[in-house]
Amino acid sequence: MRGGGQRGPPPSATRGIQVAGSETIAARRRFFGDDAVDPASGAVRADRVLVSWFGCASFAVALGGVVFLLDAWVPRGLTAGYVPTTPDEVATLDPAAIFIGHGHFDHAADAGAIALASGAVVHGTAEHCATARKQVGGAELACHELGSAASAPGDRYDFDLAPGLSVTAVRHLHSSRTPRHEGADASTPVRPKPCLCDIRAYRPGRSEAGHLARNLLAPEGGVLLYQFRVGDFTLTWHDSSGPLLDKAPHVLDVLRTLPASDVHIGAVQGYNQFTNGLRDPRSYIEALRPKVFVPNHHDNWLPLITARGEAFVSPLHAELARMPEGERPEVRMLLDRDDYLAPGCLAFDLS
Repeated sequence: MRGGGQRGPPPSATRGIQVAGSETIAARRRFFGDDAVDPASGAVRADRVLVSWFGCASFAVALGGVVFLLDAWVPRGLTAGYVPTTPDEVATLDPAAIFIGHGHFDHAADAGAIALASGAVVHGTAEHCATARKQVGGAELACHELGSAASAPGDRYDFDLAPGLSVTAVRHLHSSRTPRHEGADASTPVRPKPCLCDIRAYRPGRSEAGHLARNLLAPEGGVLLYQFRVGDFTLTWHDSSGPLLDKAPHVLDVLRTLPASDVHIGAVQGYNQFTNGLRDPRSYIEALRPKVFVPNHHDNWLPLITARGEAFVSPLHAELARMPEGERPEVRMLLDRDDYLAPGCLAFDLS
């Protein structure tokens, strides 16, 4: 097993609550739906996979009854209230764990505060853990370190989050621009115009601007892809899509060794879209072989350089049309702001 991989639960991963408080019950019902949460205990249905988007690449997940977060940032800074929740409410979900894909502000800027408030175990590289602790003044946080910024792309880490819930983390690359590809493998550049309308409609205040300024230069700290498995169900998530075909093709070989994904939540917006379109996200999809693909990191979270998710609908379908028809996944497109905290939007049966 590469990269110092290990099995066994990280510290406190199997904690959980027998009876949730009223605020946790209310938050879970808001994120996952009234019919998915026991109104007395706060337990989330263990026979369903429930995923709730709260901006950029951040998701609250209930898998096999275990609640956890993928990334930890409620988008704000150039806007306020664009995503209808707060870090306090996310913490009130009482997640068992927070999985950090990489350490930039738009993925991990609320990790420390949410972990401190909820007791969630942070999972990420040593640098991700250090950044989360720095956010809360050096307070001690439970952290499961998965390598460091110096770990090699392709390194793999295996462990159990809870009984019956296994996790694999794979080191990969952040999105970056590469030279324009020509010929049969060339993809059409994606260059949506910035949508400034949301800055006017959701004007930020001093606290939102200050939060962005304090976290703007947070280090990447390495990039991790995570796959979660319960029974025969497989969920894979990554918050950046790097140029693996050009810089680390062996990582795609590692991804091909993983079980095919029932649901793959993957980043589509990235630096290489301006040169090589959605070629990089397609390479992840081809390697992970999902039944359902859910785009992320494609909403208007930074309106000076981003656009609303609708700008990616046609380019994504055009890119997937390059795959053989029988290998194309079903696309569950998430559109801001309609699909933030939308119970049932991403709900799947465990069978």
